[in-house]
Amino acid sequence: MNLPRRRFLHVAAGAFAAPLVARRALAGAYPSRPVRLICGFAAAGGNDIIARLMGQWLTERLGQSFVIENRPGAGTNIAAELVINSPPDGYTLFVTSLSNAVNGALYEKLNFDFVHDMLPVAGIAQAPSSFAISTSVPARTVAEFIAYAKANPGRINMGSAGIGSTGHLAGELFKMMAGVELIHVPYRGNGPALTDLLGGQIEVLFPSLGASIEYVKSGKLRALAVTGATRSDALPDLPTVAETVPGYEAFSFYGIGAPRNTPAEIVGVLNKAVNAGLADAKFKARLADLGSVPMPGSPATFGKLIADEAEKWGKVIRFAGIKSQ
Repeated sequence: MNLPRRRFLHVAAGAFAAPLVARRALAGAYPSRPVRLICGFAAAGGNDIIARLMGQWLTERLGQSFVIENRPGAGTNIAAELVINSPPDGYTLFVTSLSNAVNGALYEKLNFDFVHDMLPVAGIAQAPSSFAISTSVPARTVAEFIAYAKANPGRINMGSAGIGSTGHLAGELFKMMAGVELIHVPYRGNGPALTDLLGGQIEVLFPSLGASIEYVKSGKLRALAVTGATRSDALPDLPTVAETVPGYEAFSFYGIGAPRNTPAEIVGVLNKAVNAGLADAKFKARLADLGSVPMPGSPATFGKLIADEAEKWGKVIRFAGIKSQ
């Protein structure tokens, strides 16, 4: 081999090796400064609480501050678009939720495709809702409620935290699968909807388990079931809706996303740290207090969940004719 050819091969090998070395160095140093964790909901809500819980864990685990930034508006689309358009360097992350999976069907015009443009990093937790009714409703079981609703079509008001919210979708899925007619009454959040359910202004609500559990335990609300596929450890005597309506399942989920093209090495660091938290006994206990269960797994597993939920709820949205306002 002549000298020029040896020199060319040496330079070429270095050209291919340099990016690999740089990526390894980047992952090894990550994070070297504070990380922004963008939440598309206001402070003190379920997404914000989960974000702060995980942010604290990641701060302690990775040695840099994970700072929660609340950017509510447009059903989380403002926050999602901000992250999608951020540099893919691991320093601007997103608190992913069910809302992001359904917005593609709910909104006619978006500047992004969430399933394609947001890179899944790690799932954190999933949380069922409760199927709660006013104590004025003469039903003690899901079957009794279905019979009551069929005997009173169009006379039962179903509240929700807003159009396209988890509770709204859970209620529409129930209407579709149980064959009942309920009048949807959207509110600006679960808080006012719960207040009106307690006051008897509405008859049905599908609030998060964490938001309703104390009212259920005190007897101020009557919970008929939970909406997850299995019974909740928080209320083990409460059946699932699916025990009466086979195949029914609805739950919120939380996770972390990043701009597409974020290096795999950085995604790996984050995924490993999140999964370590989900295996920690104290962290799991905190999630249980919120009515949530850990959702460990790979980025691919989390990505499949998002895609599957987008497809499922897109069908429900189209069936019910739901449109964003």
